[in-house]
Amino acid sequence: MKMVYLLRMLWSVMVLLTMASPVRSAEPGPLAKRFHPVGIEVRWQWEGAPLRFGLAKGDSQLTVRRADFLMSGLALRRADGTWLESSDWYACFRGADGKARAQLDGVPAHVYTGMRFKIGVAEKVNGRDPHQWPPGHALHPLVNGLHWGWQGGYIFLALEGHYPKADGNAGGFSYHLAGTPRQMTVELEGTLNLMSGGTIGLDFDLAKVLGGLRPAEFGESTHSRDGDPRAAELKGRVERAFSFTGVMPELWQQPNVAAAAGNLPQPGTPLLMHVSKRLPQVTLPGDNLPSQEGVALGKRLFHETRLSLTNTQSCASCHQATAAFTDAGRRFSLGVDGKEGTRNAMPLFNLAWQQEFFWDGRAKGLRHQVLLPIQDPVEMHESLERVAGKLSGDAAYRAGFHAAFGSPGVTTERLGLALEQFLLTLISQDSKFDQALLGKAKLTPTEQRGLELFVTEHDPARNLRGADCFHCHGGALFSNQGFANNGLDTAPGAGRQGVTGEAGDLGKFRVPTLRNIALTGPYMHDGRFSSLEQVIEHYDNGVQRTATVDPNLSKHPAAGLGLTVADKVALVAFLKTLTDPSLVLNPPTAAAFTVSKP
Repeated sequence: MKMVYLLRMLWSVMVLLTMASPVRSAEPGPLAKRFHPVGIEVRWQWEGAPLRFGLAKGDSQLTVRRADFLMSGLALRRADGTWLESSDWYACFRGADGKARAQLDGVPAHVYTGMRFKIGVAEKVNGRDPHQWPPGHALHPLVNGLHWGWQGGYIFLALEGHYPKADGNAGGFSYHLAGTPRQMTVELEGTLNLMSGGTIGLDFDLAKVLGGLRPAEFGESTHSRDGDPRAAELKGRVERAFSFTGVMPELWQQPNVAAAAGNLPQPGTPLLMHVSKRLPQVTLPGDNLPSQEGVALGKRLFHETRLSLTNTQSCASCHQATAAFTDAGRRFSLGVDGKEGTRNAMPLFNLAWQQEFFWDGRAKGLRHQVLLPIQDPVEMHESLERVAGKLSGDAAYRAGFHAAFGSPGVTTERLGLALEQFLLTLISQDSKFDQALLGKAKLTPTEQRGLELFVTEHDPARNLRGADCFHCHGGALFSNQGFANNGLDTAPGAGRQGVTGEAGDLGKFRVPTLRNIALTGPYMHDGRFSSLEQVIEHYDNGVQRTATVDPNLSKHPAAGLGLTVADKVALVAFLKTLTDPSLVLNPPTAAAFTVSKP
């Protein structure tokens, strides 16, 4: 493969909100002057009953873990047979995540007789840079999770799950329909009374797509390449799997995100952050936009030992800049009482793109996460009230809080906000790989081979033999920002299950970024692997096949990937190109940042 192709392929990999444009209407008379918002709501079904993700269904005992798709080209048929078509409208629906609704604005009041839509997007949209879309847009890579770059465009529909194999192990299936030849068209007949707006209900019956399929015979995956009969079969099944459930008179309410995304009046000197256009667009918290004074205060607090009970440990003690803000070389960090933790310290950069924190996602929001280690008896073991008291006795801190927040007062809430401001500025975007994308550096043949393995599916039946890393670590952030069971041995309640209580979350942990991975060892949530070579060995032939292992891993042959020694060397070489010296050697300060540039 040529270098330019590989780079473009990888970089292309990269709520429920849409940028809905008014529909085009040539309808004359008074009806054309009456417009209403119309909602679309999808229900995932199995043989007419609500589908419970993670529960075995059908005679094949398939367990559906994921059923996500993109919708575009929505059109409504008038009584005279003509069509009212949407323009530049897209929606993302994610079944297991509960993203089931979208909205179309500017629909003329009418009683329509049918509906048509596409699963997928047109070729001209599919080939665009996915980072052009603003936060919250259905085509933003972090909203839909369907842009991995293996074909340079979106996955239109992803169906993933498990099935019982004859040997008693859990097999995996991963059916991804992509590419404009696989764009699906759904056309439905039925009366849609939208004289007063409302929400159109759609059932997506997965029994009509997966029912009767036996992955061991049909195949465990499809990559939607030309001539793949599985993709053609699934496309036809999907087009027949939708039906109307009627029109609900109430229109569901869009979530109010203005406060989160807005520019609220704030004290301090604005600090414009330099975020490359090669990264997905991101929204900073509108009620806590970084200022020079706030970032300076947050940086000082990050290094403040008085946040701990013994006044000997700071945040920086376990998150050192030289180790990409991890605890250099330690499997588990030590708390102020000498107690050893149970989780490996996570890196602290590119946090602006995260919503849930810690390995299990138990903290919602960065300003809340930063306060938990202070209070944890195994970590800093201090109370927030005592911390506020210590800092209030320091004149320099009193002045710093006043400057950052516009009024006197050292409070625990402000403590969290200042730390949040500082951490938001820690952005990693200038590695050798980034420089190669700009044409300012060149990957060696070994690094290039590692990139090829990284972005290549592993499907020996189709002569594809790769490392298959991109499903979880694709995109410019090198993480899908989700949680996954990657085949480690686990105990009940481990990982995400300890937060959600859901059996399907057993053994799931946050998918970490691979940026700066050469600096952040040891690896995994419990630091069990001391080297990148050991990590690659695990994915090559060490994955344990349990019921909750990510389907993109469990679909691999039981014998493993069969990577050669040269393949493993190449993968390590590529991963080392993701190290960002600018973050490690010159971490952000409160100096003025520049406006976003390409």
